[in-house]
Amino acid sequence: MHDQPKFKPLAKNDFFADRRSARPLVDGTIARGHLREDAALYTGKAAGTPVDAFPFAVSAAVMARGQERFDIFCAPCHGRTGDGDGMIVRRGYRKPPTFHQDRLRQAAPGYTFDVITNGFGAMPDYAQQIPVRDRWAIVAYIKALQRSQHAALDGVPAADRAALESADAR
Repeated sequence: MHDQPKFKPLAKNDFFADRRSARPLVDGTIARGHLREDAALYTGKAAGTPVDAFPFAVSAAVMARGQERFDIFCAPCHGRTGDGDGMIVRRGYRKPPTFHQDRLRQAAPGYTFDVITNGFGAMPDYAQQIPVRDRWAIVAYIKALQRSQHAALDGVPAADRAALESADAR
């Protein structure tokens, strides 16, 4: 097997007319597992506009994964609560904006996904470090963080509201 005839990668070869041993890919070839037809899932956009809905159902497992990934990739700068006071900021790096400002609370989930994917300002892109579904899980967790910091009592169901009010009275 060691001495069998073979083409060496990128070596000159007289067999083919273009003298290349490496053959070009057939037009339209897509590597297995890399067909990205769902633009909303892979870019966070539809027709160039950030999407308002998540491209898959958000479950408790997705939220738990989002929290785990947030704590690993985002909390060092943004802090565990999203206030922008992470450990790196405490060591002298530029403070990122808080997730709890109106502009970011009202931003579409696709916008946040795009920022995680491509970076923004001093924030680097995380497209290579965080898989697509994990980026969406982080977005879901960020939306939950935002809601937790600005929740109104009116949004709590009546049965649970009574329990909260009695706990506050204690």
